[in-house]
Amino acid sequence: MKTTALRTQDIEQKWYILDCTGKKLGRLSVQVANILRGKNKPEFTPNSDVGDFVILLNAKKIEVTGKKATDKIYYRHSGFPGGIKQISFQDQMEKNPEKVIRDAVKGMLPKNRLNRQIIKKLKVYNDDNHPHEAQNPEEIK
Repeated sequence: MKTTALRTQDIEQKWYILDCTGKKLGRLSVQVANILRGKNKPEFTPNSDVGDFVILLNAKKIEVTGKKATDKIYYRHSGFPGGIKQISFQDQMEKNPEKVIRDAVKGMLPKNRLNRQIIKKLKVYNDDNHPHEAQNPEEIK
């Protein structure tokens, strides 16, 4: 038997669509990260981008378990002394719910150059409208 290493050009990339209404943030992020990376395909290759595109709708209706809604805090730092900034989960959901999901999925991808390629295939929207009808996305239940 021969092992074939497929290149990115040889892979047919599909488009999938998911509705976030009532879904848990962590469980959804794992599912999305696996599809983006291509782990659901038999031709998965860890060193190339063989995954599919994912469209997430209704990002503002995502849920978290336990007290994360009140206690979870997102931190970022400017790099200067005293430059730490923080925002709570509730405030971030009001301000930019797409960022919450994007950060959760990005944290589950490999920490390398491939990460930046893969995360571009994730499209997140706050409501049911999206501009990707031409790609004929398949709905995942």
